[in-house]
Amino acid sequence: MKEALREAEAARSEGEVPIGAVIVSKGRIIGRGHNMTERLHDPTAHAEMIALTAATESLGGKYLTDCCLYVTVEPCPMCAAALCWAQVGRIVYGAPDPKRGFSLYTPSLLHPKTEVAAGTLSDTCGKLVADFFKEKR
Repeated sequence: MKEALREAEAARSEGEVPIGAVIVSKGRIIGRGHNMTERLHDPTAHAEMIALTAATESLGGKYLTDCCLYVTVEPCPMCAAALCWAQVGRIVYGAPDPKRGFSLYTPSLLHPKTEVAAGTLSDTCGKLVADFFKEKR
């Protein structure tokens, strides 16, 4: 999660919402990403989507069944659905997203075999996003 937080800091330094993600396979980071929606003018350029693209490229395939995604904030429904299609084996997220997180809608957006762990470094992850929006207002 600390590497995902580094990605979130990179997003913040670029004026993006500070969310970061890394994907790990066999103890090695194979994909990293942070929000790039402003830079790319793309509403789908979420941290998870960027990390997914990097990870599948690294493995040379679209399935990530033996991988773990670490992300600083609970994935949105769009990202959860993409994680489902990639069949990510495990998702570990920091802060919940009570307004836009996937669990608000339905956890069935994820692949049935995907394990989820919530709350890892939750306070640190949540504070990063909260501080970002306080500065914006």
